[in-house]
Amino acid sequence: MVIFFLSTLVLIFAFLKSRVKMNFANPMDMMTKAKFTMVDPHIKVTIPKITFRDVAGMKEAKQEVMEFVEYMKSPQKFIDLGAKVPKGALLLGPPGIGKTLLAKAVAAEAGVPFLYMAGSEFVEVIGGLGAARVRDLFREAHKRSPCIIYIDEIDAIGKKRRGENKSSYMTSSEEEHTLNQLLVEMDGLESKTNVIMLASTNRPDVLDK
Repeated sequence: MVIFFLSTLVLIFAFLKSRVKMNFANPMDMMTKAKFTMVDPHIKVTIPKITFRDVAGMKEAKQEVMEFVEYMKSPQKFIDLGAKVPKGALLLGPPGIGKTLLAKAVAAEAGVPFLYMAGSEFVEVIGGLGAARVRDLFREAHKRSPCIIYIDEIDAIGKKRRGENKSSYMTSSEEEHTLNQLLVEMDGLESKTNVIMLASTNRPDVLDK
């Protein structure tokens, strides 16, 4: 009876310990995770695939982004020809014109995962969180390579940095750290193939050059 009672206590303790580990995960780890939405063509879903036919107008824009589709489908072809590997593009235009739809269509036509995140999701009061989320987003993209990253309203983190001029658009210290990390990750796309970044804004005048 005593042995049974002690073994029961050990099992209960082990169960409670596992629950504590599960329920009390480090909150900072959760806060630094990128809050992206993913569309993966390899996962069967009922949502219909978006193609260029679903994007009204924007003929010139479609022609320009076709380079990304071709690269994603045949990256070795670009390498063999010695062509410059495309890293990304900025989609400009007023709200509602179809920038996000076009970005989704690029990923769908190429048949690669699409990681979508709003620029405002990087903005935080706590120092370092924005930069950490940028790193996490690109880390997740490289895991799923070939892949397309899309940041909507990138002006939320891509404003002119302090020291460039005295514009009222200058970033705060936290936003500047986030922007610097984004630029570092974008530079890394030069050597890390099969990840392309698309971004959009309707305020190109406030962006860092």
